[in-house]
Amino acid sequence: MRPAPVPAEFGAHRAIWVGYPSHAELWREDLGPAQAETAGLVRALAGPGREEVKLLVRGPQALADAARRLGGAPGVEIVAGEFGDIWLRDTGPIFYARDRAAAFKFNGWGGKYVLEGDDKVAGQIGGAQGAELTSWDFVLEGGALDHDGAGTAITTRQCLLNANRNPGWTEARAEAALAEALGVRKVIWLDEGLINDHTDGHVDNLARFVARGVVACPVAAAADDPHAAIYDAAAAALARAADADGRPLRVVRVPAPGRVLDAEGEVAPASHMNFIIAPGAVIVPTYDRERTAAKLALRALAPVFPGRRMIGLSARSLLSGGGAFHCISQQIPA
Repeated sequence: MRPAPVPAEFGAHRAIWVGYPSHAELWREDLGPAQAETAGLVRALAGPGREEVKLLVRGPQALADAARRLGGAPGVEIVAGEFGDIWLRDTGPIFYARDRAAAFKFNGWGGKYVLEGDDKVAGQIGGAQGAELTSWDFVLEGGALDHDGAGTAITTRQCLLNANRNPGWTEARAEAALAEALGVRKVIWLDEGLINDHTDGHVDNLARFVARGVVACPVAAAADDPHAAIYDAAAAALARAADADGRPLRVVRVPAPGRVLDAEGEVAPASHMNFIIAPGAVIVPTYDRERTAAKLALRALAPVFPGRRMIGLSARSLLSGGGAFHCISQQIPA
């Protein structure tokens, strides 16, 4: 029997899992700054009337650091576990009910980053939540999809139809698999994601449901933004689309961070779309806290999240590892 659709992130939550940077050999000089950014995120999420945060940490040194920064904080549980790195959105299960979840094959984003322990994450989170876990024999990462809670999902062809995931997949085969595993009734296909995205174009950097029938998508806020054409193509495709119930989508354009470079001087996949929607707040990653674009992004998102605080926090060090806040988290629906 087809499962109920995956609940929208803007719905009620039981808890949220967050991965804590734990591997010095992976993060090197960015380990401490990335831990500080993650701790800041957790403090913004957790607390009475906010979000119950389960912080997944690997190894004694990282556990000691997490305890120093967050031990005793209300609403925070530090959980010792095993993982290759912190990208729980992709390695963890996708919950379609508070006690039921789907787990998928994970191949290191097409074989690019295969790390010991990542194949254990879905089982750990599912077991800790006491969830019935159904395993599926195809590759899928949570960041490749965004859901409206009623059976509509957005994705990119660049990722979901990539031969390095499920060779031979067509749109029809992908749609059938998502319907069977996650209750998806309608897939909205975008072409490609951001430049130099390690994930081959995850949609959570490009387009996000912010309400039923409403999708946020970036717009270039600077003339030198290398992603401008990608943003506009995605927005145009969304404007032509309808959800699973035939309702046309409303597209909210959100100013993008602009041209952000990594340590090697290459274009980085920095995105304000990698936000977390929590019960009382929306936590938006920023890459230079004084940039006008970050302030404009918060202002653009505020009207579609009435009753939630808009919080911008630096994710510059997390970006050095390839992602931001949404990538390191996975919510459990209420």
